[in-house]
Amino acid sequence: MLIVWKIWVIQFVEGKQWEKIAQKNGIRAMKVKATRGNIYSDNGSLLATSLPFYRIAIDPTVAAPSVFHAGVDSLAYLLSRQFPDKSKKEYLIKIKNARAKGKRYLVLTRQMINYQVKKAMTSWPIVRVGRKGGVIFEKMDRRYRPFSELAFRTIGFVNEDYRGAGLEYSFNSQLAGKDGEAIFTKIAGAWKPMHNESELQPEQGYDIQTTIDINLQDVAEAALEKHLRKHRADYGCVVLMEVKSGEIKAIANLGMNRDSSYSENYNYAVASLTDPGSTFKLASMIALFEDSDLELEQMVNTGNGKFQFYDQVMTDSKPGGYGKISVKQAFAKSSNVGVSKMVFDHFRSTPEKYIEYIKQMKLDQPLGFQMQGEAIPYIKNPKDTTWSGVTMPWMSIGYEMKISPLHILSLYNAVANNGKMIVPIIVKNTNRADKILEQYHAKVLEEKICSDKTLKKVKVLLEAVVEEGTAQNIKNPDYKIAGKTGTAQKIKNGIYTKNYYTSFAGYFPAEKPKYSCIVVIDSPKGFQLYGGDVSAPVFKEIADKIYAQDPEMHKVLKTNKTLLARNVTLPKLKPGYAEDLKLICNQLGISNHGTDQDEWVEADNKPKYIGWKNREERDGTVPNVKGMSVRDALYLLENNGLRVAVVGTGKVVSQSIAAGQLAIKGNGITIVLNVE
Repeated sequence: MLIVWKIWVIQFVEGKQWEKIAQKNGIRAMKVKATRGNIYSDNGSLLATSLPFYRIAIDPTVAAPSVFHAGVDSLAYLLSRQFPDKSKKEYLIKIKNARAKGKRYLVLTRQMINYQVKKAMTSWPIVRVGRKGGVIFEKMDRRYRPFSELAFRTIGFVNEDYRGAGLEYSFNSQLAGKDGEAIFTKIAGAWKPMHNESELQPEQGYDIQTTIDINLQDVAEAALEKHLRKHRADYGCVVLMEVKSGEIKAIANLGMNRDSSYSENYNYAVASLTDPGSTFKLASMIALFEDSDLELEQMVNTGNGKFQFYDQVMTDSKPGGYGKISVKQAFAKSSNVGVSKMVFDHFRSTPEKYIEYIKQMKLDQPLGFQMQGEAIPYIKNPKDTTWSGVTMPWMSIGYEMKISPLHILSLYNAVANNGKMIVPIIVKNTNRADKILEQYHAKVLEEKICSDKTLKKVKVLLEAVVEEGTAQNIKNPDYKIAGKTGTAQKIKNGIYTKNYYTSFAGYFPAEKPKYSCIVVIDSPKGFQLYGGDVSAPVFKEIADKIYAQDPEMHKVLKTNKTLLARNVTLPKLKPGYAEDLKLICNQLGISNHGTDQDEWVEADNKPKYIGWKNREERDGTVPNVKGMSVRDALYLLENNGLRVAVVGTGKVVSQSIAAGQLAIKGNGITIVLNVE
């Protein structure tokens, strides 16, 4: 009882007093850093890991005289070989002097060594006797990136003040683990762990698996940097995501440095806010289609490319304007006058209704993205003090608002995803070893941003931009791209300048979207300044390389693209068994139709498809086998009790008993074949 009472007094009554004495005597309980978790790509490749590095120190007073004197000379020699910043003589004098002075802590070199070097050193004189030799390997984890600068800003960092960026910072609570605790003693001004039973072992951090595809990330960064250099632009970003899953497969952010090189110095895709420009016209058209009976072929008069809204003049990029054009053409050619006039004419008396449609598309609120630092969009409403008569016309074409590239991409992805708007994700799960601790899936922001009728219309508009509009330069024969160019003039001191924010947002293949992507290039220099010339080619370069590497995409397009779409003449099909002929057509992607067919049919070629019509046969009569394969002809004739003689090869061109005559069991019939 006395012992228990004394422990209680020491711990709680005299605790602070003894703690001060312990610190004064150089003993302190200190944290032992946990090993940080790994960051992996989507296929398990390491993006970031913690590697152990070691600093070498020694307590030269620990080793027994016989051990010290027998090994110090060799130790000094080996140190000079491994760390040539000092000679053997310098190391020898340094260690001997420290022992003579009773110095209990001596850092042998400031150079850090890896585990392999540490392991090799354990066989050195003095070091090999372990703690009795007094050599101390102080472990310090260093973050290592196997792919060097790839996705540098996305992977991010955390500094000693626990500030940082990217995944390292956003998922710090999972990656950091749980620090341990140990008793340290202060020797010669440095703290050295006292290994004893009171140690609390640290818990290693969890690993996180991202959605990043290393190959696609490399493609995106290379394409972006190439075009940034070509246009001497200030910065650019690319985000590539899977349409259905919302998984970001690549995210590149490159800004120009003082020496004109490019590096990932800021997450422009997620954190930057700017006027999106014409890519926002998609949202305006959705609002129009939802609130009116506007059709694609209706006409809109853009005049000479200039239109005055109150005291401001809206202009088109084409000198002289486009005149009277269809709604589809106005979007495809990115007519500012056309789109702003349509929006203004329809919503001028109910601007709040227009804003409600924008809100329905979730463009006025943060996405709730997994990474810290997501920009908060700014969308004006009629109650704002800055709202004026010209606000809505300019908003309709992507001005007087602030939205991040990631947010714009989410809108385009929703169109590709049949109206379902989801939050992009960049981390799939957290793991400990091979055990999944938590999985993440894309949250649904809006099940349907608009009606199916509207979706159908805007998909046509987005394809028209590439087929006949401002992005014709990225059209290709292998697959279709759907998207929209954007070029926003930048404002400085309230005045529009000749600096532009260019972009292209869209998805591919348009027939069955698998990926959506946005490309932004800011302030390009030279004569090419528009989104179609600057950003769209980056999109195409990335899409082309993905198409070339993705056999599944080839398969999808092959089975979905009809022969008619490839301008190939429909084949001539001979009569035969219905199921066989239909199977052949379906496998070749040939459109074919017909109802209530008999087992045996013949083809009826239409301009756009193959129709089926029944063979007119009566029971008990000789069937018509002309044009059939020998297999099908034999089947029909022999099933009618006829003995068949075959002459030649190929298809049946004639038969000795005419079709429709009475079939007498046992009678012979000759069929003549010929290869056409």
